[in-house]
Amino acid sequence: MLDDLRAVVEVETHSYDKVMLVRGLREIRARAVGHLGTPDDEILHEGGGHGDVLELYYRGTAPGTVLLLSHYDTVWPTGTLAGWPFAVLEGKATGPGVFDMKTGLVQSIWALRGLRELGLPHPGVRFLFNGDEEIGSPASREHIEAASEDALATLVFEASMDGALKTARKGVGLFNVTVTGVEAHAGLDPYAGASAVHALAEIVTTLARAGSRERGTTVNVGLISGGTGRNVTAGRAACGVDVRVTDPAEMGRIDDVLAALRASDPRIKICATGEWNRPPMVQNPASQQLFKQAQEVAAGFGWLLDEAAVGGASDGNFVSALGRPVLDGMGAVGDGAHARHEHVVIEHIPERTALTMGLITALA
Repeated sequence: MLDDLRAVVEVETHSYDKVMLVRGLREIRARAVGHLGTPDDEILHEGGGHGDVLELYYRGTAPGTVLLLSHYDTVWPTGTLAGWPFAVLEGKATGPGVFDMKTGLVQSIWALRGLRELGLPHPGVRFLFNGDEEIGSPASREHIEAASEDALATLVFEASMDGALKTARKGVGLFNVTVTGVEAHAGLDPYAGASAVHALAEIVTTLARAGSRERGTTVNVGLISGGTGRNVTAGRAACGVDVRVTDPAEMGRIDDVLAALRASDPRIKICATGEWNRPPMVQNPASQQLFKQAQEVAAGFGWLLDEAAVGGASDGNFVSALGRPVLDGMGAVGDGAHARHEHVVIEHIPERTALTMGLITALA
């Protein structure tokens, strides 16, 4: 399994590098086919400028299908590997994308191999590998939703939360606010202009106040730009906003806040654009029952399996919003997603694979 992990990590797959994404998906397919043989059905969905989506289906020994969902793109730009190579040291494996989420991807392939070698009953298994999750899954969302439609369960191989499965995630909204003012010379004619930067400062304060700890809503203005010179009343300014919500009702409230943005100077024009990239992942009844099954499987191994609600979003959000059974965080145990200390704890790799195997055979 570590050999497979090394192979897929050493093909860098930044979300914005199409050439490397193609190479990375080719490597993943080779690993899957090498362990499992030629699939009974295979579909490659073109991703355009984004990573392609590959579906591999293998017949089972029992009715139904389980969807195993993994993304192969990472946040790490091509070239990162040169200064941070894949390594195994003191019981940990490290490298760009090892935790988020290439270890989980490898585990999913080996889970089906294990079921076959042990002769355990299992439904059909459909793998879906997408290469655009880190940028919102613009090309893969429709394929994820279609593949999960008739699935007995969707298992998402994002990293675990210290071993806990992720049964709830926040929804994500990505918005841009553009402010247009009136330029003027800041010294010669200071009152002729209407500063877009000053107006944006007011708007940022309004946006920050829209967050609500009690409701589980966060509003983060993470990017700001504007102006052309310190002696020019700014004619343009803009900001990028990240919104996370636990309650779906909060999406409408935040929409209202954005629509109502105003500046104290009436000459200022404000334009808010963007969208809700992912709805919240909530604990629907089907997913709650699926988690109970996973707990029973873990108990059979002598483990205590916990659940967690997290602020990050994943492709599991799409499945959950449709009321379908989904469990997230089936992947690695480790730490450091999107950070230089990204790593996985090796001793947990076979354990997590066994958990997947147990749950899939339980669904038979």
